[in-house]
Amino acid sequence: MNLWSAISLGFKEIWAHKFRSMLTMLGIVLGVSSLVAMSALVKGMELGMKEALIAVGGLEKIRVEPKDVPKEQRHLRDQAPGVTINDVYALRNTASLLTRLSPEMRLFGGVVSANGKVLRPWNTVGVWPVALEMTEHEIAHGRMFNEIDDETARSVCVIGTAIRDELFGAPEKIGREIIPIGETIYINRIPFTIIGMFKHYESEQDRKTREFMATQPKGPTGPARSKGWGGGGRGGNNYVYRMKNNTVFIPLNTMWIKLRSGASASGGSERWGNPAAVAAAGDPRLSSVEVKVRDFDSLMPALQQMQNILTQTHKGIEDFTFRTQEDWAENISTFIHNARVSGGMIAAISLLVGGIGIMNIMLASISERVREIGIRKSVGATTANIFTQILVESVVLAILGGIVGMATSFLLVQGLATLSPTDNTPIITVGAMSFAFGASVLIGILAGLIPAIKAARLHPIQALRYE
Repeated sequence: MNLWSAISLGFKEIWAHKFRSMLTMLGIVLGVSSLVAMSALVKGMELGMKEALIAVGGLEKIRVEPKDVPKEQRHLRDQAPGVTINDVYALRNTASLLTRLSPEMRLFGGVVSANGKVLRPWNTVGVWPVALEMTEHEIAHGRMFNEIDDETARSVCVIGTAIRDELFGAPEKIGREIIPIGETIYINRIPFTIIGMFKHYESEQDRKTREFMATQPKGPTGPARSKGWGGGGRGGNNYVYRMKNNTVFIPLNTMWIKLRSGASASGGSERWGNPAAVAAAGDPRLSSVEVKVRDFDSLMPALQQMQNILTQTHKGIEDFTFRTQEDWAENISTFIHNARVSGGMIAAISLLVGGIGIMNIMLASISERVREIGIRKSVGATTANIFTQILVESVVLAILGGIVGMATSFLLVQGLATLSPTDNTPIITVGAMSFAFGASVLIGILAGLIPAIKAARLHPIQALRYE
């Protein structure tokens, strides 16, 4: 018997017992569909996390932050300078592996108000203009402030869409997009002119939800509330997008002179746009300094270079630390690996149950066909012929289950996305489908081995006497 004849007989046997065959394939169908769906969900999360990582500057970004002095240097605590603007100039002039530097001075607990509305932004920060590139922000309307705005400490700002929504009205509420360029807002009661607004940041799921809600009929108070333009839901990688939407950037000099120095003890005349003016301004402390290296391969040498420079400027006091995105990337890899392993184990159990089902039904089929096997052996069928026929029938069942499972996985993923939407759209990959189909075929082979061996070993005389 050739292979094609065995396959043909396998399909005929399956067709003769359609209902039984469908129940047998059910375990394989569930295993394959769950494996593909799990892979799609994990792939979506992986892409979302990597997009969020890129959105905050990528792997080439390093953050320098102040920290408490170590135990062995506690006697030097009063001399610890913290992270200062002097460190920025030292790094810029000496660290050859750095391509960009962006000092940050945050306003903690700051209040922003306009039009009788008050809010506390997540991220009110004084920066240099280069922060636009460092933080991967994009200007949608207006402009970013420049070096002249910073040197003259102008009261200007660039805001995110969540700030616009709270103070001037969200587009989904009023039916149109407001561009508040030229409007005045008050930061801690000090007037600032809006000269720019960042683009809106949102996850793919939030974008689809917003577009869907925009097509819905409006009720008495407008359309049903979606996650909106303020930055989306409360989990996953949406935190990065919500933070960027809740940002207020003002010039660094402006932050120090008008908001952080008491606005100010000497009448607000200090300017430290160059190293010569630093001493006169008291070398103000920064919240952090963000730097970028040339490429990821330069990360470790750059960290060592920065360590040497800051150790010198801080006179050996270790009151600073470095944070890199490498830890985030490692956490992403660990999370994705664990999710794939746990999901794969669940899918493997489903496939194993399906394989056991195939084995049981093939053993039952052999019991029903003992006389048939005896007749075939008596007229010349070899042991290999019988073994091949039973094994092929088992594999055909697994192949059909794998094909149906792959088709079902599309419906399962769509159902999961509809019933329980996540921050990241599930993505079905060819690799996942190929692996799941190959696993189903392998299960079919393994499940058919014992029944095939049992059938092949039947003695033709005993088989013909079987009742």
